[in-house]
Amino acid sequence: MSDTTPDTVWDYLIQGAKVFDGIGELPVREDIAIADGRVAARGPDLDPQKAHKVIDATERWAMPGLFDIHTHYDLELEVAPGLPESVRHGTTTVVIANCSLGLAFGAQRKDGADPIVDCYARVENIPKDVLRATADRVDWKNPKEYIQHLNRLSLGPNLVTMVPHSMLRIEVMGFDASISRDPTEDELKAMEALLEHAMDDGYAGFSTDALPFHYLANQPNTRKTIPTQFAKYPEIKRLTDVVRRKGGVWQATPPKDSTMGTIKTFLLSCGLLHGKPLRTTVVAALDVQSNRKIVRLARLLARVLNSRLLRGDFHLQALAAPFKVWSDGAVTPLSEEIEELRILNETELEDREGRLKILNDPAYIASFKAMWMSGKTGFGLKRLKRLVRLEDYAFNRTLADMTIDVCPLREWQGLTFADVFARVKAANAEKPLEGSDAERALLKDHFSGVKDEGDFVLAMLRAFDRDLSWYTVSANRNERVVRNLLMDRQLLPGFNDSGAHLTNMAFYDGNLRALKLASDGGDIDVAYMVRRLTRDPARVFGVKGGGIEVGDQADLILVDPSALRRMNHNNTVQRQYREAFQHEQLVNRTDGVVSLVMIAGHPAWHGTSFDNALGQQKMGTVLDTTF
Repeated sequence: MSDTTPDTVWDYLIQGAKVFDGIGELPVREDIAIADGRVAARGPDLDPQKAHKVIDATERWAMPGLFDIHTHYDLELEVAPGLPESVRHGTTTVVIANCSLGLAFGAQRKDGADPIVDCYARVENIPKDVLRATADRVDWKNPKEYIQHLNRLSLGPNLVTMVPHSMLRIEVMGFDASISRDPTEDELKAMEALLEHAMDDGYAGFSTDALPFHYLANQPNTRKTIPTQFAKYPEIKRLTDVVRRKGGVWQATPPKDSTMGTIKTFLLSCGLLHGKPLRTTVVAALDVQSNRKIVRLARLLARVLNSRLLRGDFHLQALAAPFKVWSDGAVTPLSEEIEELRILNETELEDREGRLKILNDPAYIASFKAMWMSGKTGFGLKRLKRLVRLEDYAFNRTLADMTIDVCPLREWQGLTFADVFARVKAANAEKPLEGSDAERALLKDHFSGVKDEGDFVLAMLRAFDRDLSWYTVSANRNERVVRNLLMDRQLLPGFNDSGAHLTNMAFYDGNLRALKLASDGGDIDVAYMVRRLTRDPARVFGVKGGGIEVGDQADLILVDPSALRRMNHNNTVQRQYREAFQHEQLVNRTDGVVSLVMIAGHPAWHGTSFDNALGQQKMGTVLDTTF
């Protein structure tokens, strides 16, 4: 940047960029002028003497700021409203209150219930002390006050917020009733009224959740799912009818274990059956390693629902990255789908002794081993389903796919579980084994009784508990398949889950990965992907944004295409201690790919560092809905 004449008209002039404006057409080489937080002019050879600062962008792509359509930033906004981990990757707008969880109704602490803690802790793998610290800050009680509160924060990105169904149920029915019965007619009418009023106040729509492994974290309810999952079809239909009438969007997840339930539920998107299409966005289109049919059925469902006959407005979210998930011992979001692992997650994170007691119980050991070895030996349907990648589990039980990231025995870091299992078997067979005295002692103390894979995994959990962190790629291994999903007009790039799973996932750079994959097809594919990451989500969520036309809010970014092509998603994840959380977090570091992030005309990121104003002064806002 350089200062020019004091007699300025524009705050900034971005000069000579290759501009992808989000329409989807081929880019043009031109300048962009910014004044008073908006795009003031666009065109070739704008006069630099009219600008206070000039930014040389001759080797850069310019485009609207990117949307992250699936986040759980509701909590982080209260302690770090600049949302730096997304801003550094070019995100200027985030959608919050997904999966039926959010803060729209305040802390909702009543009769001993603490819904923010109880609902978020296991679903989003966020420690309870982090959640309590957030809940303690809450000083609003209704959706209108929450919008006002958000707009008082020193926001980095813009926000799009939803009405969370679990919290809506709790607000009307009370916590215990929301997880034990259907609403009365009066309660249902009260939910409809609250939802309608919230949308009048600026909420973009309504979020629900039906994934069967989202459980509560409070006793005695650890074997119950979150409130939204107790809602039957008539309740969902009544509430989505409100969203349809208001022209909003419904964000949902599919009932994973019910094909017919999925079809029936998402037919709610169709105009043929309900008079008017309902904008619907659903998590998620993933190429699951253990079950290859899921992604095919998802794409087929989208095509059928959006057909001319049914007239749906249905958008599955596609993740642009390998679905790489870390586990802290047994604590990981995917483990909730398997009862033998879920039992371990029912304990408090700090309760190592409680988990050890479970792991040493003979009945549990037998059950765990039967689960772990299911389909791996012998003959039968389960074996056949595993061989042809049609298993019921999304959780990956292949030892060769499980890589150790952090371990108290440092020499095992970087090895797979299969590598370590081979060392265990060699030691137990008294074969020569090169290794440290510490390894030999560990093998003798904790692994001498190991006979098979099930014994070995149990021994790993007993020996290390949550001090062991390991990862696996459970979906999206094939880059070609991922690219095809992202380019599919029926789908929408998303499902980054930013702000959740602090030590289990890190997809903050998901939008950049989508741009990188698109760049293989040249400018026309990049232009298409820019539209998919900007204007298309703005339309789906019914907000004003996603463009850089003259008069638009100046949310824009510069990307270094050379650095983008060199970006290697296999080595971008790091562990960082976040002061705002007083907790470690998995983050991405792709610095240098995004050269500039501007939010409402404010520079927020300068390529390798944040602007001092990020998180200290207000940049973004709660975006206006268009209905």
